[in-house]
Amino acid sequence: MSFPAFLNTEIWANRGRLLAAVSALAVGACLSQFATLPASAQNFTDELAKQADPNAELLLEASEITYDFDRDLIVATGSVQVYYDGNTVQAHQIIFDRKSQQLMARGNVIFIESNGNVVRTEEMTLSEDFSEGFARALQIDTTRRTRFIAEQARRENDNVTTINNGIYTVYTKPTNPPNKPPLWRVRAEKIIHNQQEKIIRFEDAAFEVYGQPIAYLPYLSMPDPSVRRKSGFLMPSGIVNDKLGYGVTVPYYWALNPHYDATAALTPLTKQGLFGDVEYRHRFTSGQVSFSAAGLFQAQPGQFSTSRADERWRGAINSKASFNLAPDWTLGWNVTYKSDRAFFKDYSFTSFDDNGETSEIFLEGKSDRNALSVKAYAFQISQEDYSDSQFDANGFSPVGSSLQDKQPLVLPVIDYDYVFADPVLAGELALTANFTSLTRDETDAFSIDGGTTPRFRGVDGTFSRLTLKGDWRRTFIDPLGQSFTPFAYMRGDLFFLASPDADVLALTGESFVGRAMPAVGMEYRYPIIATFTGGNQILEPVAQVVVRPDEQRIGELPNDDAQSIVFDTSTLFDYDKFSGFDRAEGGTRLNLGLNYKLQLDNGYYLSGLFGRSYHLAGENSYSTPDILGATQDSGLAGDLSDYVGSLYLDTQYGVKLGAQARLDKDDFSFNRVQAQASAIYGPVVSSLAYAFLNAQPDVGIDSPREELLGSASLRLEENWRIFGSVRYDLENSNIVQDGVGIGYDDEGFSMSVSYAEDRSRNDGDSVNRTLYFRIGLRTIGSTQVSSGALN
Repeated sequence: MSFPAFLNTEIWANRGRLLAAVSALAVGACLSQFATLPASAQNFTDELAKQADPNAELLLEASEITYDFDRDLIVATGSVQVYYDGNTVQAHQIIFDRKSQQLMARGNVIFIESNGNVVRTEEMTLSEDFSEGFARALQIDTTRRTRFIAEQARRENDNVTTINNGIYTVYTKPTNPPNKPPLWRVRAEKIIHNQQEKIIRFEDAAFEVYGQPIAYLPYLSMPDPSVRRKSGFLMPSGIVNDKLGYGVTVPYYWALNPHYDATAALTPLTKQGLFGDVEYRHRFTSGQVSFSAAGLFQAQPGQFSTSRADERWRGAINSKASFNLAPDWTLGWNVTYKSDRAFFKDYSFTSFDDNGETSEIFLEGKSDRNALSVKAYAFQISQEDYSDSQFDANGFSPVGSSLQDKQPLVLPVIDYDYVFADPVLAGELALTANFTSLTRDETDAFSIDGGTTPRFRGVDGTFSRLTLKGDWRRTFIDPLGQSFTPFAYMRGDLFFLASPDADVLALTGESFVGRAMPAVGMEYRYPIIATFTGGNQILEPVAQVVVRPDEQRIGELPNDDAQSIVFDTSTLFDYDKFSGFDRAEGGTRLNLGLNYKLQLDNGYYLSGLFGRSYHLAGENSYSTPDILGATQDSGLAGDLSDYVGSLYLDTQYGVKLGAQARLDKDDFSFNRVQAQASAIYGPVVSSLAYAFLNAQPDVGIDSPREELLGSASLRLEENWRIFGSVRYDLENSNIVQDGVGIGYDDEGFSMSVSYAEDRSRNDGDSVNRTLYFRIGLRTIGSTQVSSGALN
């Protein structure tokens, strides 16, 4: 923390100059032993400026200034304000004693530092150079909204300030009730602030809540709140877990250098031993990098039943980095290795901020019209192996087994996009390129009919694909407002295949396979605008036709990035509705839709889109199954697609609604629904989400899936709130996850207690229960106690 000028000599770089300047000015101006001078006289401030530091602005304002020759005093009285070098002293009276070389301010004294700190007292005494000072019954408010209230304070040796019978706390913003007392405070017999060391020490202290002491602290120290980085112990946190036992995490922070630091934490656990966690961070001019490691030698590994979790040594390492190689180029990585799949779930209190499943290295470059990215991915999953012989495919690894070996190593993925600055044939031309290569150790296969029809999520071996694509389009608008956008694209793919299971792809003996897909089309829009009293509305019919040849090699090529087929209004007018490059939509297709928007002057906004797609000619890419077969349940497999619709409502008063749906082409039953709503009404903040996905027998999902997810928070009083959430499986009539809690939040204190249950983990426990308690004190720190899994 930074104390005001009477405790800080920095604003008086030249000893005694202000005192000497006032003395000389008063003596030279007086015509008698006791004289009264008008404070606004220009010669006073001119002479004062000549005597003071020429580099510092100085101004004195007062109702009158007098000089007492007998006592050698200079007295400024009546709304006195001294402005010097960005600092301000306000008082009813300021007295300069030339004999003792001291300054005394009396009567409603307010000292405002150049850094914004404010001191309030009735009387303040300072030495000539402000290296020593004394005040009684004072209050110090810092710019970080912390407050010291003291019976008396003394500054000595230009560095150390001692506060006797003091209180340290925080105060609220002016927008909050100004007289609201703080919830907590630290009362100490003595508070010592060493400005050189930037440390505040409390002696014989007590931590008080609502004015009542709840903890006595013989000794407490903390960094100056103005210090962002200071070595020392951080707030500890607690752990209670049925497999880990009881534990306390004690972190220590090292501010090694302005550019790098480290945090280390030790957590003794009653059942598993000593858990260590360390993180090193280094910031450079061009970026930053961090290294983390956590782990332990388990004392009771038999507490765990998941794969490799019952071994002695368990741990993880991680490194993150981001460097700006040039103004438009970034190199970075986020790489994690863990000893076993369940490490982050079992030891969730580690400093790692993600689940560590995906590791990535990337190089990215961007400009106004082009972008290049080069990435590599590796996946270390958290899901445990399981057994489900119902979907086993004969001749391949059983479903649920060897899950890690079925994950690919993707190295590299190269994406390049370029948009030409100048028109080509009076239109816009864009180029897209992608190169992807991945390697998998084991084929990921399953069966949809007891083993006779295998499906493949991935095939072992190495597969590489190069895709080049050029898109051109141009928009015309006629006098009626109709919009016509002709477009064309040409795409080419080259596959390199090296797989022991190449016969899965029906490409035995072929190492290189080529594929081409040209297309031309037209998109038509006609927005019809109607204005009425209170708002306006737009009705816009949209039609799009795409003409192209049949897709080549369906079911003969690998498919890793185009497995997710989501047909809704967001993809209705996509030229190619596949999610990735491994598939290329073929055949002639017509997409039709009706777009509606309503805007009211009172802020309400409504938009909706309804449409469907028609396969007009050629082979339908979605009706012919590839090695996975996901397209047959996409709603696009027939000549007439399912219907898709969306609706969005924003009331501008805290209520928002949104929904996407796919309706069966024959009976308008729902095949897919996603809906969400959020509302803020008075003290209530709530959200509700609903998801429904019909059965997909072609990918082995024989039953519909339907879930409801809701959360709400209710503010009970000014600072208290209760909250809760639930995830409910409507199809199986059971609760997947649920939780409830209570919290308190104000500007200086926060607290929350929550209890949650999770039935979705595959770790041998039917229900994982977690109790979480957190408390935070602004400027001091926060701590928490988590049960982990309380079963």
